[in-house]
Amino acid sequence: MADYSDSLLRSVLTRVKSTAVVGVSPNSVRPSHYVARYLSVRGYKVVPVNPGHAGKVLFGQTIVGSLKDIPEPVDMVDIFRRSEAVTAIVDEALEMFPSLDVIWMQIGVEHAEATAKAEARGVTVIQNRCPKIEHQRLFGELRKGGFATGVISSRLR
Repeated sequence: MADYSDSLLRSVLTRVKSTAVVGVSPNSVRPSHYVARYLSVRGYKVVPVNPGHAGKVLFGQTIVGSLKDIPEPVDMVDIFRRSEAVTAIVDEALEMFPSLDVIWMQIGVEHAEATAKAEARGVTVIQNRCPKIEHQRLFGELRKGGFATGVISSRLR
């Protein structure tokens, strides 16, 4: 796992206001769903991207089929797809959003070539991390013992 400083992660999570979540699922037990929901509840504008569910509404936003279907720029692209799909997603993101700030690859997702390409364009890349986990950790939303607030902790009571 790449070593990212807390100051870098905090900076990313503070400056980003909108994110396209590629591979989001409408199934509430899927990590892509509850991470996107968490970001939405925390005030980020979340644009859900999943061609298999395009046209449905999730978190008050219409799911789009691809990054090309997003009518306005986003600050971050959060990737919930296998590593082998990353190159095409990063290429599309760089084409569609010239001022893209961040590409975030979820836990288990890494791609050295796509990372190098994005970084060469001045985009910050985070690999193999989860913005929900990092947000909770950095902004004091984790309970003692390591359990997150909300759904997880309520099930333990």
